[in-house]
Amino acid sequence: MKFNQFVIIGLGRFGSSIGRELMQLGYEVLGVDRDEEKVEEMSGVLTHAVVADATEENVLRSVGARNFDCGVVAIGDDIQASILATILLKELGVKKVVAKAVSELHGRVLERIGVDRIIYPERDMGIRVAHQLVSPNLLDYIELSKQYTIAELNVPDCLSGKSLSEVNPRGRFGCSIVAINKPKGIIIAPTASDVLAERDVMVVIGTNQQIESFQHSIGQ
Repeated sequence: MKFNQFVIIGLGRFGSSIGRELMQLGYEVLGVDRDEEKVEEMSGVLTHAVVADATEENVLRSVGARNFDCGVVAIGDDIQASILATILLKELGVKKVVAKAVSELHGRVLERIGVDRIIYPERDMGIRVAHQLVSPNLLDYIELSKQYTIAELNVPDCLSGKSLSEVNPRGRFGCSIVAINKPKGIIIAPTASDVLAERDVMVVIGTNQQIESFQHSIGQ
């Protein structure tokens, strides 16, 4: 499903960051927050920004929340407000609801409410930083599930000048290089004859264990 309109409840650092990026990507964004200063700061950035209490059903109805494709509850300092706003968005029939959780318990409550996606910004960032600290070639990674991951890896000196058939990550480790980001552009679904260079970035998909084994082999 392609989403075109987003409503973001809570314009703190997390909510405003999402809003700015969505605007950069060309989407329409309504921001809602009780803090007048935050709303004023984002009023020239988002499509619309309003001062309102998103824990009141009549308020969400008045701003047309039910007409948005996706609702993001980015409230972090008030768990009760986060839960209430989430329930109201679900009851109003917003197609997809994403919510920030500040703890595992908060996340479990949101899950029971029926949130489509729960985000743990601090926890997830901590996990990413830890992986990057112990894996010098790792730029970023996305956890697709508890088992599968997509990782961005710098091409180290030991792989520079080698073709994918020589590297053979699928045959040796079970993971696949699905794209190569080169300074001149990205190669999607590279062939066995494509050659890696030192400044390239490999996009690798596989199980966590397969990718860890591949990282270990190129990190020696």
